[in-house]
Amino acid sequence: MGAALPFVGLGTKQKVTTLSIGGSFTCALLESGVVKCWGRNTEGQLGLGDTVNRGAGPREMDDALAFVDLGVGRVAKALATGYEHACAILEDGAVKCWGYNMNGQLGLGVRSNHGDSQGSMGDALPTVNLGTKRTAKAITAGRAHSCAILDDGAVKCWGGNEYGQLGLGDKASRGVEPDEMGDALPEVKLGVGRTATAIAAGNLHTCAILDDGAVKCWGDNGYGRLGLGDKSGRGDAPGEMGDALPSVDLGTGRTAKAISLGYYYSCALLDDDTLKCWGFNDGILGLGDMESRGERRGQMGESLPRVNLGTGRTVKGLAAGSHSMCALLDDRWVKCWGTNSWGQLGLGDTKHRGGSAGEMGDALPVVEL
Repeated sequence: MGAALPFVGLGTKQKVTTLSIGGSFTCALLESGVVKCWGRNTEGQLGLGDTVNRGAGPREMDDALAFVDLGVGRVAKALATGYEHACAILEDGAVKCWGYNMNGQLGLGVRSNHGDSQGSMGDALPTVNLGTKRTAKAITAGRAHSCAILDDGAVKCWGGNEYGQLGLGDKASRGVEPDEMGDALPEVKLGVGRTATAIAAGNLHTCAILDDGAVKCWGDNGYGRLGLGDKSGRGDAPGEMGDALPSVDLGTGRTAKAISLGYYYSCALLDDDTLKCWGFNDGILGLGDMESRGERRGQMGESLPRVNLGTGRTVKGLAAGSHSMCALLDDRWVKCWGTNSWGQLGLGDTKHRGGSAGEMGDALPVVEL
C-alpha cells in the first residue's frame, strides 16, 4: 500500500467527486458530471452496452474507459451502486438505472436488463417514473432494490421485496410491470409529518435518517440489523410501517448524521461524530467481539458501545462493504475493520480486525494511502 499502490486511471484531467462500490464493480462520478464504471460486467452494470469486464487488462482504463451514456446533454449529480445494478440522479432530478433487472430494480416496468447490449443506454434508457412532477434528491441501491428520496422528502422504493425491504407492508416486488411505478408506486410511510434526509440500502434491508435525526429501518431483520432489539422483519405486512415502526435507539439524546449498510449490518454516524454499528458481527461491528447486536432487548441505546477508533479520534465519513467497514477520521486518515480475506482492509495482510479484544482503537492501523 502507500506509494506502491497505483492510482485508478480515469482519464486525462479527470477528478472524482463521488465513488460508489457495487457487488464486483465500481462507479465514479467525475466533476464534469460524467460517470465511469469498471469491474465485472456480466449484467451490463458498467452501462457500456456490452457484457465485457473492464479494469483487469491493459489499455482498459484511463481515456480508454468509456463514459456511461446517460443521454444527449445529460450529466449526473448523484450515484449509487447495488449488487449488479447502478442508478444516477441526473442534472434535472430524473433518475436512470442500468444493469441487472430481474426484480425490477431498474424501475422500468420490465424485467429485462439495460446496459448489456448496444442501443440500450443513452436516450434509449428511460428515466424512472417517480410520480407526477416528482424528482429525486438522493438515491441508494441494494442487492436487488433501489430507493430514492424525492424532492418533497418522501421515500419511494422499487425492486425485490421478499423481506419487505421496500417498506410497503407486503412482499410484492415493484417495477417489473408497467403499472407499478409513477403515481401507482406508494410512498414509504415514515410516520405522521416525517420526511427523510438520507437513505441507505443493504442486502435485504433499508434505513433512512428522518428530518428529526432519528433512524428507521425496515426489511429483513436477521441478526438484528434493523436495530430494534428483536429479529422480526418489518415492512412485509400491514401495520408495521409509519408510526408503528420504532426508531433505532442510538442512545440518550443521540441523532444520526449519516448511515451506511452492509449485507447484514448497519452503521450510523452520530451527531457527536462517533460511530455505532449493529447487526451481524464477525468483527464488522468493531466492538472487539463477535456478538451480534440489535437482536435482543437491552443491546441498543446506551448499551451499544461506540466503535473505538483511537484516542481523541472522531468520524467524518463512513462506507460499508459487504463484510468490511471503513471510516474517515477527523485527522483525514482512514481506518477499516472486519473481514480481510483479500486484503480489503488495506493493511498489508489478510488478518481480520474487530472481532477480538485489543484490535480496535489505537491498535488498529490507518490505511497507508
